[in-house]
Amino acid sequence: MNSKTTVFKHVFGPVPSRRLGRSLGVDLIPFKTCSYDCIYCQLGRTTHKTVERREYVPLSTVLDELRLKLKQTRPDYVTLSGSGEPTLYEPLGELIRGIRKITRIPLAVLTNGSLLWEPDVQQALLPADLVVPSLDGGDQSAFEYANRPHRKITFEKMTTGLAEFRKQYKGQLWLEVFLLGGVTAIEAEVAKIASIARRLKPDRIQLNTVTRPPAEDFAFPVQPARLRLLRRIFGRSAEVIAEFRKPASTTGKADEHAVLGMLARRPCTLKDISGGLGLHPTQTGKILEHLLTAQSIEERRTEGQAYFQAAPPPVSNRRKAGGTTVRQRKTQTTGRP
Repeated sequence: MNSKTTVFKHVFGPVPSRRLGRSLGVDLIPFKTCSYDCIYCQLGRTTHKTVERREYVPLSTVLDELRLKLKQTRPDYVTLSGSGEPTLYEPLGELIRGIRKITRIPLAVLTNGSLLWEPDVQQALLPADLVVPSLDGGDQSAFEYANRPHRKITFEKMTTGLAEFRKQYKGQLWLEVFLLGGVTAIEAEVAKIASIARRLKPDRIQLNTVTRPPAEDFAFPVQPARLRLLRRIFGRSAEVIAEFRKPASTTGKADEHAVLGMLARRPCTLKDISGGLGLHPTQTGKILEHLLTAQSIEERRTEGQAYFQAAPPPVSNRRKAGGTTVRQRKTQTTGRP
């Protein structure tokens, strides 16, 4: 692969991460292929809800791209995340072992935790340095409302999987709890989540909320002061991560492909893009202006803040593996990762 001409399809960033610094993303799953359809998702509604684990992209392709990208940049973490649920990638264990042979940069996996009841998934994740699963509700009702899981995933199955994985895993486990205004950001509901979290004994509990345009208009954010108050219910290991922390300054070259690759995974502000790709804000502005003119990206506003995201593909290209049609994400003026 030629580093001057390569368009990276499965490795993106580094992007500024609220918890990981400069994170080099590895995207293993087609856009919005997931076991959940979370109402707060920054990428919009799930278009292919599944629990089928497959090799959605050739393993060798992912490793080749990562090997080349790491010659150009040194991130704080290599992170398996992106457009869909990474544990749906069937050769996940082989991929993690392959990454270990390429670099000693810490490896993180951001997962919704829905498949941790599967022994193969548990074994695959054991060599990772950091695993960050989610727990967004304290019972079946809240789970179904916030996450809209695949019919084969129950709350009991999901939480049992989290507990079983925790018993085996020796790395860092950070539990992300995504709270929604008027729904789970109520003390009685938070107490249920905290009770489960205490049994899991994660190294950290990270409270998050809506900060970018969400999949659904009724996914409301929790204000920072309220989050800080609710944090006390979880104890000393809990922290609020919803307030974006400025990433370390970066340098480097990027072009429209890099910006598009970043915006295809999540909506970002001009500041996010500049920090993640090492661009001067003026240069970022010029790229965004050109991409907007070409209708390659869209601009959305949330509470007065401008976010940019990749535009939906043309109708003729909206086909997923298996013939699933990708529904166009609705442009909205208010909303949310």
